[in-house]
Amino acid sequence: MKVLLVNGSPHLKGCTYTALEEVAKSLEANGVETEIFQLGTKPICGCIGCGTCTKIGKCFIDDSVNEFIKKAKGADGFIFGSPVHYAAASGALTSFLDRVFYSGSKHLSYKPGACITSARRGGTTATFDQLNKYFTINNMPVVSSQYWNMVHGNTPEEVRKDLEGMQVMRVLGANMSWLIKCIEFGKLNGIDIPQKEERVATNFIR
Repeated sequence: MKVLLVNGSPHLKGCTYTALEEVAKSLEANGVETEIFQLGTKPICGCIGCGTCTKIGKCFIDDSVNEFIKKAKGADGFIFGSPVHYAAASGALTSFLDRVFYSGSKHLSYKPGACITSARRGGTTATFDQLNKYFTINNMPVVSSQYWNMVHGNTPEEVRKDLEGMQVMRVLGANMSWLIKCIEFGKLNGIDIPQKEERVATNFIR
């Protein structure tokens, strides 16, 4: 069992990484392998709506999005972390997720997902709401903790002093590992994913 954690911050080991690392430690303590996928500082283009991915099975812009989707095929769960930029997820992570979920959604469907947010002070709940919408449009069980998944601090050292926030991260990791194990147990005992209905799409203006 493996969980992919995505660091949507341009800082390699900043506040968002510190929170994700705490989740990862909890997952590993519960027997789940982890990998932190760094977006880094390379530019990530937003989705241009060309539809090429529906024909070739991947995004035609060959960057970290396709690299992540390859890894997603073998993952059992996902946690996306973002710093708060103007009360929203980072621009890089937003562009990344738009393309991941458009071109590779089938590799994430029916696998547990969660997000974590990091801020000096405010904007975490708006960012948390934004990121959770990716899961709920793609048949993904959303993993929760004992409070909203957020930490506060302006440096990694300050984040580590957010004792409640760090505990929320550890509980999130334990809850994620529990759900992944439950899903695996179900598969081994003949409980498969729900049979999908043929999609119905309607416009508001007919």
